[in-house]
Amino acid sequence: MVEVQRLAAGLVGGVLAGRSLNAELAALWRRRAQSAARDRSAIQDLAYGTLRFLGWLEAVLEALLQKPLRDTRLRALLLVALYQLEHTRAAPHAVVDHAVRTCEVLGLASAKGLTNAVLRNFLRDRTALGARVQRLETARFCHPQWWIEKLRAQYPSHYAAALEADNLHPPLALRVNQRRVATETYLALLAQQGIRAEAIGETGVVLASPLPADRIPGLADGLVSVQDTAAQLAAPLLDLRDGMRVLDACAAPGGKTTHALELADVDLVALDSDERRLERVHANLARLGLNARVVCGDAAESGTWWDGKPFERVLADVPCSASGVARRHPDIKWLRRAADVAQFAQVQRHMLDALWQLLGRGGKLLYATCSVFLEENGEQVAHFVERHPDATRLTLPALDDDPRLPAGQLLQTPRHDGFFYALLQKA
Repeated sequence: MVEVQRLAAGLVGGVLAGRSLNAELAALWRRRAQSAARDRSAIQDLAYGTLRFLGWLEAVLEALLQKPLRDTRLRALLLVALYQLEHTRAAPHAVVDHAVRTCEVLGLASAKGLTNAVLRNFLRDRTALGARVQRLETARFCHPQWWIEKLRAQYPSHYAAALEADNLHPPLALRVNQRRVATETYLALLAQQGIRAEAIGETGVVLASPLPADRIPGLADGLVSVQDTAAQLAAPLLDLRDGMRVLDACAAPGGKTTHALELADVDLVALDSDERRLERVHANLARLGLNARVVCGDAAESGTWWDGKPFERVLADVPCSASGVARRHPDIKWLRRAADVAQFAQVQRHMLDALWQLLGRGGKLLYATCSVFLEENGEQVAHFVERHPDATRLTLPALDDDPRLPAGQLLQTPRHDGFFYALLQKA
């Protein structure tokens, strides 16, 4: 546990210093390529859990300290240990003892007494401490205050449920490749192996309990792909037909690209500006036995890659705040700033204007984000239609049963992530 605590605290400390969790994990696994899968899972679980509940943990830690804690390594270690005590089944005495020993490993021997006192005081007063910090919204919802206030202003009837859903473990959803197997047949295959699951929509299957990728039946053979059920709405909304010329403008890692190709035999260009991320597009195409022209290029600067032939369909899954998928990437909550939303909106506006020029007359563009903020979604689309008289926003089938939500908006729930869709047609 000492090594697991130390490495998890290092990951958390990296995020608190402003670095992304994905980057920190990638660097850690490069240094520790031989780490056992069990150790990797334990380290990752502690880091994700600590960041998921960081608002509550920080409030509790502040209440336990008599003066501000300056050492960032010690702070991260205490946050990880508090998470273990509150949210895991690890024996409390073992968590405390190992945290004290981890201090020594980190070169913080002088902090052993403080670490022991803080964690034992938490165990003694945890009920009272929990009740006290719950009065703070950042502790109760485990989100930064600006995020809470923005959601409350934009979704007064839904914000609390959306914030709470952000703190759940994300569901493991699969998309069944209808070219290979019917959804009912795949569910029967799961049942034969004792794996409980339920169908969501025509192609979605949600597992009752998560599984490692190598234990998901048929994944390696292309029977299914891992994809949230809200993300699975994109390809069907494009209204694809065989022979169409299609652009997936921000394709990596390839989930929506491959779904489109599973639905119809289209001439598809999978575009992304990140060469390394395009490797995953190639891998997913190969796994599923599908073909597309994979291109590295900037969707907002078509001069370097576009052949001048208009597309009949464009999928614009644009860069965004990712506020709808924060439970999958809990560091997002603490790395994002309120000003970032407006900056993303500017990028989206520029990209939308550029992609519109590539769409043929009568063609359709599906605008998509994994954001829940209106500035990136409904407001962005409304401004676009004002700027482009040849654009009409088409009515989509109901994506959510709640009429109080804006058209095309899905907020995160225990069953799916937060997403937004708008379908635009060129006159």
